Amino acid sequence: MRWLTEADTRGGLVPEEDLVVHGECGAVLPNLPDGAFDLVYIDPPWNTGRRQEARRLRSVPDSRGAAGFGGRRYRAEEQSRIGYEDTFADHLGFLAPRLAEARRLLAPHGTLYVHLDPRSAYRVRALLDELFGPDAFLSELVWAYDYGAKPKDRWPAKHDTILVYVRTPGAHLFRSEDVEREPYMAPGLVTPAKAARGKLPTDVWWHTIVPTHGRERTGYPSQKPEGVLRRIVQASSDPGGWCLDFFAGSGTLGAVCRALGRRFVLVDESPAAVAVMRARLDPPARAAS
Repeated sequence: MRWLTEADTRGGLVPEEDLVVHGECGAVLPNLPDGAFDLVYIDPPWNTGRRQEARRLRSVPDSRGAAGFGGRRYRAEEQSRIGYEDTFADHLGFLAPRLAEARRLLAPHGTLYVHLDPRSAYRVRALLDELFGPDAFLSELVWAYDYGAKPKDRWPAKHDTILVYVRTPGAHLFRSEDVEREPYMAPGLVTPAKAARGKLPTDVWWHTIVPTHGRERTGYPSQKPEGVLRRIVQASSDPGGWCLDFFAGSGTLGAVCRALGRRFVLVDESPAAVAVMRARLDPPARAAS
C-alpha cells in the first residue's frame, strides 16, 4: 500500500497497489488512466450550508460529574474534534468536472454510485443525466436508518439517496449472486428454502448508521457504515478489480475493498481525513518503518 501526495501523481499514475492520495481530487483525477475502475463510489460534500463536525469523547472520574454505574461520577472529556465547512456557492459547478472525470475513469462495464442528501439529489441527477446520458441511469437507492432528531412539525428525515449510473448502458457488471442476502419481511409467503436463503436487497436498504461506540467508528464526521459499502462493492466490482473514492473521508471504501479482495484508490484533500485513513488502513502495528 502506498501513501502519495497530489504532487506525486503529476505526469500520470497507473495504480499497481492500493493507494491513498492526499490531494484535491480535481487536480488528482486527470492523472489517472482512462477506464481503470470497475467502480467509483463517492460521498461528496452535500452543501448543507453548515459545518460538519464530530467529536470523540471519553468518560473520566469526576466527583462533581454525572452519576454513573455503582454511584460513581464521571464527566465527558473531549479527545479529538474533526470538522469541515460544507458550503458551496456553486455546488453543481464544483461537482460537474469531477463527475465528468469519474465517467472517463470507469471501465466499459463500470458503475458510479453518488451518495447524496435527498434535498440535493434531484439536482445532481439532472447533472448526471447530462454527463452520462439518461439511459445510463440504473437505480436510485434509498438508505433508510433511524437515528437523530425527530421533529414534530414534519415527517422526520431518515434516509440518504444514492444515485447509480453506468458507463455503458446494458454492459454493466452486476454480481447479484455475491451480494449478501437479507431476510424476507413475510417469510411465511415463500418456500422454506427461499426463506432460509433470503432475498436480494431491493432499492430500499434498511441499515443502521455507524454506532457511536462501535468497532467501525473513526470519529470522522459523515462516516458511512461498511455494510452499505459492502453491498455496493460486492455487486459492482470483480474480485481483484479496482475501486475509486475521491472524497474518501474516513476510508470506508478502502476497508471494505480490503476485506473483499478488491484493490482501491482513495483521494482526499483533508489532512484530518488522511490521518484517520492511516490509522484505519495502516495502523502502527502493521505500518512499514
